[in-house]
Formats: sequence, C-alpha cells, structure tokens
Amino acid sequence: MHKKNVIVSLLFALLFVGTSMAADVQLRPDHPDRYVVVKGDTLWDISARFLKDPWLWPDIWYANPQIKNPHLIYPGDVVTLVYVGGKPRIVIQRGHPEVKLTPQGRVEPLAKAIPTIPLNAIRPFLSRSLVLSEDDLKTAPYVVAAAGEHIAVGANERVYVRKITAAQPSRFTVVRPGEAYKDPKTGEVLGYEALYLGDALLQRTGDPATLKLLHTEKEVVAGDRLVPASDEAFTANFFPKAPSKTIDGDIIAVLGGVSQIGQNQVVVIDRGARDGLEVGDVLAVYQRGEVIPDVVTEKRGDTVQLPDERAGELLVFRTFDKVSYGLIMRATTAMHVLDRVRNP
Repeated sequence: MHKKNVIVSLLFALLFVGTSMAADVQLRPDHPDRYVVVKGDTLWDISARFLKDPWLWPDIWYANPQIKNPHLIYPGDVVTLVYVGGKPRIVIQRGHPEVKLTPQGRVEPLAKAIPTIPLNAIRPFLSRSLVLSEDDLKTAPYVVAAAGEHIAVGANERVYVRKITAAQPSRFTVVRPGEAYKDPKTGEVLGYEALYLGDALLQRTGDPATLKLLHTEKEVVAGDRLVPASDEAFTANFFPKAPSKTIDGDIIAVLGGVSQIGQNQVVVIDRGARDGLEVGDVLAVYQRGEVIPDVVTEKRGDTVQLPDERAGELLVFRTFDKVSYGLIMRATTAMHVLDRVRNP
C-alpha cells in the first residue's frame, strides 16, 4: 500500500477511535469554551480546565489539518471546545505571540511548545536516578580506594576500581547503593535505589583500573559502584493513557529527600515493565483505609477496615523491570507510602 494512503488510513482510524471514546469523557461543569495558552502551562493543566479526568485529553483531540503538528501547543494558541456529531472535541487555533520590533536586525526564536507535565519536577529523575537489581550490585565495578591516600574524593580526583573489563565503555556513572525497594505484600526485593554521585572516565585499565572523576555531586568513597554511562534519550513529551493491563500496586517510596507526598512529588511504585506498565500510563492513587477499633460494638477487640479513598492521580514517567517512577499530577487529600495505585 502506498505510504501516503497508509498515513491517511491511520488518521481516519485514530479519529474514529477518538470519537467513539469521547462518549465516555466527562466535561467539568465549569469548563470554559475557549482558553488562550500562556507560558508556564502544561497540557495536563489545560486539560484539567475542560475535563474531569485530564488524562483523557487525547480521546477528544481533533486534528486540525491547518496545523503541521497539532500535538505541539505554544503560548498564544487558542484551545476551543466544540461539538462534532454531538460529542465534545478539542481544537487548536494557532496563535500569534507578540514580538517586539526594533529597527535593528535580530533573530527571534520561536516560543517553545508547552510540555505535557511539569518537566522541572522530574528532570533530576530522568537520567540520574537508577534502580539496580541484586545481581547488578554483585557484578558492578566498585571503588576500592582513592588515589593520594584520601578517604573521600571529588571532581578531578582519581579512584581505583575493580571489576572493570576490557569490553566495558570508558565513561561511567558513579552511584551508591541505597534502600531496598520491597513488595509490601510478598516481601520480594524489587531493586535497590542507586544514588547518583557523579561521572567518571577510564584512564588506565587493570586490576584495579584507574578512573578520573569528571563531575561529582557527593564525595566518592570505597564501596561505591560504577555503571556504564547511559546514552538513552528520554522523552519530554508524554502521551497520557490508562494502562493496557490491570494494575494493583502500592507506593513504596517518595524521592527527592521529602517525606510528604503531594502534587508534583515523585514516588516509586512496586509495579514495572514486567507488570505491563509503560511510560505515560496514568494511575489512580487511593489512600489506604485504616483499621480502627469498633467502639460501638460490645465485642471486645473488634476492629473494622475503613474503605480506601481516592486521593488523586499519578503519571508514570520512567519504568524499570519491577518498579516505576511516577509524578503525582493531582492530590485531593494527603498521600502516604503504602497507599494503593490502580487503573483510573
């Protein structure tokens, strides 16, 4: 089939699916008819102005043929709610941001497209945060000593490392094993947090090998591990959707050195790629119901399990084999470690 015909067929199929799914989308009773995009907006924020469930934005998207890439939205664009065949649809009208003109010649860069979610909240966890398995820790090269008889060293210093093979690359990320992530139901160790320390470059092979620390955020000591530097590219645009499989898990940790879980906090959940989770999946967070004593019954020691209560939603932005990182997109009540996550 001709490539152009394939693309046209796919577009018609997507529009058909979107129209059928739009019947289940619920609009907010106070939704606007139009909204002008401003700097600092995210697609999730804009969607929340129109929809009760912001992650269903793609279901009512209407491809505007006059816009080269309708999935990129810029400050100044106008988001309008219309009805096609009696069903709500979102259309975008390309805006014209104001540009200050001066007599001299100059180049004005185009405004950047707004992101799906607040990227500043997750940027530190896209490339520098890792989860290592028990086997990873056992086989990873490790710092055995620092040059110059130092106990702890930083950038531009040298370290001696064992277990580096000739087949490995020359650039490494230095990490420190952190807490073990465990499945609260089964006790299975799902992985170990790997705290980012810095970057290192191989200078001399051998046992031990010699590496120079190029950049450090914390001092490096004996026992710290090294993993090959990753060239993996991480997307800045996330396509929100419900998981393709049934997910029933728990929040097992909160990242970023905080103890409270609220909007724009990063959490670790005990479900990952092996469970069918993908980047962009949206999960509902439920505050776990407490077990409280029944003070009314005459039966001594009787307790009652309160029901779980919906507390908000998170979006999965990075997956590992057995765990995933999620960003809390909405928090309607307090959240805690061991609160539950399920399909929305």
